[in-house]
Amino acid sequence: METVPVPTAQPWYDVRRAEPGIFIIEEPCHYEHVKSYLIEGNERALLLDTGTGAGDMRALVESLTGKPVFLVNSHAHWDHIGCNRQFDERWIHQAEANAATLVGGVGNERLRRAFSPEGLTGPLPEGFDVETFVIPPVPPTDVMEDGHRFDLGGRVLEVLHCPGHSPGGIALLDRAKRALFSTDVAYAGALYVYGPFHLATYQASLQRLADLSPMLNAVYPAHDNSPIEPAMLPRMAQRVRDAIDGMEASSREGDMARYEFDGFALQVWGMPELA
Repeated sequence: METVPVPTAQPWYDVRRAEPGIFIIEEPCHYEHVKSYLIEGNERALLLDTGTGAGDMRALVESLTGKPVFLVNSHAHWDHIGCNRQFDERWIHQAEANAATLVGGVGNERLRRAFSPEGLTGPLPEGFDVETFVIPPVPPTDVMEDGHRFDLGGRVLEVLHCPGHSPGGIALLDRAKRALFSTDVAYAGALYVYGPFHLATYQASLQRLADLSPMLNAVYPAHDNSPIEPAMLPRMAQRVRDAIDGMEASSREGDMARYEFDGFALQVWGMPELA
């Protein structure tokens, strides 16, 4: 699927229109290549995540749509909540409503590491001070559960609870448009699992998405290339199953095991170190 570049006054962001009503908002100068999504209906628009906080997400969104915008966080990791403070209506899955990054914020020490020169491929926005930047506490205003539906007017997005990468991780499904926003659950890069005890949960979430693949036209993830082919989802689910069943890791570093596959990888922390 070809995407169309959309001009923006903020060089920190790269914006592309994927299909009518879907904007991919990437931060290409940061190693995470994190992507947020603006999804429009006839009556209002949903912003899926707010990125690292280095840019002005609110100003960007207002340049793209004149419809009322509300925020849905896919999960509470720092690189998806950086501009949450700019939005009045903020949703997250109930399992992460009390996440430390939301109720306590993210401190400067952690963010200085995240924005170190080694992790950047371009300049930070003018006026952004990495020495003082923090993400303040911004608790959600609303919580959602599996099956919740966001009606944007002519477009309905269904919440799929997909834990494993994080306790309250979600994907959003547009059944009518045959589009899946797979967030950090599935993307063409290194999939992170923070403990081997989460592997079975994560595999079940990937299998849930894989089962949808025959009815999908496009999958929009939160990192690396977007969109990706729906056919990647069954391969991801199977490969995580292979890791659970004892496949040998491609490499190890301390308690982290990395499994390399065609087009993606799996990194699992907390694995027993080899003797």
